[in-house]
Amino acid sequence: MLRQALMHHHAPDGFRWRGGEIARIEGLSDAVFGFAVTLLVVSLEVPKTFNELSGLMRGFFPFAISFGLLMRIWYEQYLFFRRYNLQDGFTVFLNTVLLFVVLFYVYPLKFLWTLLVNQWTGAGIVVTKPGGGFEPMIEGRQVPALMEIFSAGFLAVSVIFLLLFYRALRKREHLELNAFETLETRSSIGINLINGATALVSLAIAFFGGERWAGWAGIIYPILIGPSFTIFYTIMGRKKRKANA
Repeated sequence: MLRQALMHHHAPDGFRWRGGEIARIEGLSDAVFGFAVTLLVVSLEVPKTFNELSGLMRGFFPFAISFGLLMRIWYEQYLFFRRYNLQDGFTVFLNTVLLFVVLFYVYPLKFLWTLLVNQWTGAGIVVTKPGGGFEPMIEGRQVPALMEIFSAGFLAVSVIFLLLFYRALRKREHLELNAFETLETRSSIGINLINGATALVSLAIAFFGGERWAGWAGIIYPILIGPSFTIFYTIMGRKKRKANA
């Protein structure tokens, strides 16, 4: 199991790990994430012709991007339980909500990245209907709704992690967090605050801007997150060096 392997080989970077044996909640989480990845699979059938293989390969990049995003969420959840090993009712509830959000947003995530990759590569955004004929993947008036769905999911994941790390911060005396670990926990809260705020801005643009401004609901992510992360990591890096000293 990947989680078991990481327990023995991952360097904690100065953050003491309080998680020992894999808890039932972590085992359930791994199963749910595994199922979510299964839902992302391009096709369950082996292609019978080269044309079918070519069509299958066009779905590689959307699958890779979606897979990477899911694994990023899994790794963040994995680190949380290794570092804090919280098993109280509220933490279990938040983790359950996280798993629900992950499963619910698998298809919207894959659809969005398939649409974007097709546009970037010039593959077209028209699909063949089962009964014959063609249909666009999305119409202009539907783009705001798509971005609302994506941003709502992004916001939900950010808020859940924010609450999880805030929970750990509230229990810092019980967990015996030292100065560096407390600062690292605050850093995780700040990162998720930035992510959540960006998603909220994107959601507002998509909701109030309509079709005309829907594109900016996606562009706003790199515009806000990139500089914000740079400034935040610079500030927190200085504080961490002082804490280590």
